[in-house]
Amino acid sequence: MAQLSFGTTATINTTQPRYVEVQRLLPAYPAAVPGAWNTEIQIYRGFWMVSWFKREFAHREQAKAAELGVPVELVKSVPPGSMGLTLQPYWSPGVTEPGPEAKGAVIGFGDVHTRAHLYRAILEGLAYSLRAGREQIQRKLGRPLRRVIAAGGGSQSDAAMQITADVFGTVVERPEIYETSALGAAINLAVGLGLYDSYAAAVAAMTRSGRAFVPEPSAQRIYDELYVEVYRELYPRLRPLYKRIRSITGYPA
Repeated sequence: MAQLSFGTTATINTTQPRYVEVQRLLPAYPAAVPGAWNTEIQIYRGFWMVSWFKREFAHREQAKAAELGVPVELVKSVPPGSMGLTLQPYWSPGVTEPGPEAKGAVIGFGDVHTRAHLYRAILEGLAYSLRAGREQIQRKLGRPLRRVIAAGGGSQSDAAMQITADVFGTVVERPEIYETSALGAAINLAVGLGLYDSYAAAVAAMTRSGRAFVPEPSAQRIYDELYVEVYRELYPRLRPLYKRIRSITGYPA
């Protein structure tokens, strides 16, 4: 099982019965479950990028949403793949992959593109990066991650969930309670107090499945091609340029 966190930092996590480092120099965490370990790959800015976009580019939509009392969606006006606009969501440098020189990138701009395309490209880029994380974890574990569950504030967006299902090419589930960090803390407390005699019993009693998002075949095909032929090529090709930018400007420090 892979658990995606659609929070300020976007992550993909698994819980394993043995210690394994899925990224070089980044250790696994001891899990709450005795004798288990949590692996994690992070996209540091994650769904903060949605807040960044709203702050910088979506004043009109925010005003309209406040007036109407309902969200105003830009995503639905743009087709899967954002007419070729492809985003690498490294708005903050990493540690290993990406490294400390990393920067974000958006390629494929044309005269058809609008703010809506950029917004959708953000959601798609985050999904691409999480898919890359899943593939990296699978290589280290030597087995596939067959079930995907997404939680956190960003998971309340049906558009973000559908894009993730289409990019991953698998069903993506949203639990009934999307604030799963708080729920996990409650489960730890319930087990610690002896209200349940095991984590398996506590999880069975305290968690519920919510909506499942199924990949749409035509969107999945577009995303597969863009991911394999474009997105995966971005960082290795741009990394030398990122290093030059860092050397010239001093940013990131």
